[in-house]
Amino acid sequence: MAAEQDPEARAAARPLLTDLYQATMALGYWRAGRAQEQAEFELFFRGCPFGGAFALAAGLRDCVRFLRAFRLQDADVQFLASMLPSDTDPAFFEHLRALDCSDVTVRALPEGSLAFPGVSCRVCGPLLVVQLLETPLLCLVSYASLIATNAARLRLIAGPKKRLLEMGLRRAQGPDGGLTASTYSYLGGFDGSSNVLAGQLRGVPLAGTLAHSFITSFLGTEVPPNPMLAPAASQGPVVDLAACVEAWLGRVCAHLGLGVQEPHRGERAAFVAYALAFPQAFQGLLDTYSVQRSGLPNFLAVALALGELGYRAVGVRLDSGDLLQQAQEIRRVFRSISAQFQMPWLESVSITVSNNIDEEELTRLAQEGSEVNVIGIGTNVVTCPRQPSLGCVYKLVSVGGQPRMKLTEDPEKQTLPGSKAAFRLLGADGSPLLDLLQLAEEAPPQAGQELRVWPRGAQGACTVRPAHVEPLLRLWVQQGQLCEPLPSLAESRAFAQLSLSRLSPEHKRLEQPALYRVALSDKLQALVARLRAGGSS
Repeated sequence: MAAEQDPEARAAARPLLTDLYQATMALGYWRAGRAQEQAEFELFFRGCPFGGAFALAAGLRDCVRFLRAFRLQDADVQFLASMLPSDTDPAFFEHLRALDCSDVTVRALPEGSLAFPGVSCRVCGPLLVVQLLETPLLCLVSYASLIATNAARLRLIAGPKKRLLEMGLRRAQGPDGGLTASTYSYLGGFDGSSNVLAGQLRGVPLAGTLAHSFITSFLGTEVPPNPMLAPAASQGPVVDLAACVEAWLGRVCAHLGLGVQEPHRGERAAFVAYALAFPQAFQGLLDTYSVQRSGLPNFLAVALALGELGYRAVGVRLDSGDLLQQAQEIRRVFRSISAQFQMPWLESVSITVSNNIDEEELTRLAQEGSEVNVIGIGTNVVTCPRQPSLGCVYKLVSVGGQPRMKLTEDPEKQTLPGSKAAFRLLGADGSPLLDLLQLAEEAPPQAGQELRVWPRGAQGACTVRPAHVEPLLRLWVQQGQLCEPLPSLAESRAFAQLSLSRLSPEHKRLEQPALYRVALSDKLQALVARLRAGGSS
């Protein structure tokens, strides 16, 4: 299969980003004459992450990129040859050189879909090839879905009005993890990222200002090569911004009851330098020295000087201390200064906070009456400390059209046999009731039809009458060809928020939620019972 021209295709994953036993099994299949047998695997997870009742499906775009570019290069084959027995038939390696995914078919949940245990993705094709795909596909889906779900939880806590920024690249598990986290935190509901590469490659909106190092690099003795700034409307004479700031500082300090010598000179020089570079987007980092005695008055002096020229400062950031309390105090000062100097826009200047924010602190920052507008989260979104892995699995369910089932003493690790279809049964208000798994050969369930189903984990069957029925697994790749355009990242993000809005509050609860039901059809339940009783066929 010819790979489309996509600079990200091989960056997403390479064929040898896999486990060695995939290669040893490939040799075993080939030696047994089974390489071309048609097989079907299912990729799914067994339990919702973070103690919640839902997950978001993510990673499909990366999987499709990987499949369309899949081809073992000569160097790949040579390396595998060095790992396998020296007497391996050379014809096997020629077979590997010719491999691609032109006979592979993928049905999966659209990115941004609500996902529940046992329902995610089907991969069909020649046994040897689809076996080789196991580890890369798991790698591409598991972390992406975990990040998207973590981001969705944080969005639910923050509510719709707070802006959430992902700022975790420096805390991520390597460059690939950083790019994945920035991409899929956006899909999960964040508003943007500090990761420039995610902006370039994935179109994630970017945000960023300055660090403490920029501020501490200034002593206050520096002379700007050109301190002059023209008015925003480009009418009127240019103004020495530094001199204007000094004039405003005296007025601000008098209003705040501070001595004019208290605000740090170097910090003020840094703010002036930044304002000269970004007069339309000036922001101040307030906590390098002292928020109340230095950062805030210095910011206000620069903001008011810019305001006099027709510019409007866009925000401040706090990175330490009691963020909620400081935001309240800063807003109070903004309102007071705004009234004192007739600068009405100042009272609504955005307040951004960051500093190892987790779910508990986010809950506090998002409470009613909070003056925080933007929340930057790094470590606790990209590393998913509450659960570092989603635990996706990739299991064989059919070979040559015959069902296969893993029987084990651990009931949770038993698989569901056979090629299957999945449907979401909805109530009259459009909210999901349960997800139904059935054999692909069965007729789809119909709206208004009473169905007997077998909820997983329950002792017996129950009946349900859905008002609406949605098929879940869409055909994305058939015989190696893309069947429909993949949604953009922004479209998948919007779809994720729509999907979450339809989920009942009891299932969206982040602590002790009601578990969402996934059920089997009568025929699938009967097949499971038969194979359990008689052993795997």
